[in-house]
Amino acid sequence: MPLENLRTVKQVVERNPGVLTEAVVRWWIFNAAKNGLGGAVVRIGRRVYLDQPAFDSWIASQRASPPWSAHRS
Repeated sequence: MPLENLRTVKQVVERNPGVLTEAVVRWWIFNAAKNGLGGAVVRIGRRVYLDQPAFDSWIASQRASPPWSAHRS
């Protein structure tokens, strides 16, 4: 993972204004072992970074299928 891919929580939120908040991103990080975000979280000492491409992939994987896309017989 290239270091230039690492972002702070604040940088991730600033990149997505109006969509993400620091509180929700920190909650996801706190629950990373349960929600599958662990692969995008990098801890160096007390600092927490997100691998931007891995975080973007995780976000994309969280999309729910719309109810009308279910297969109907």
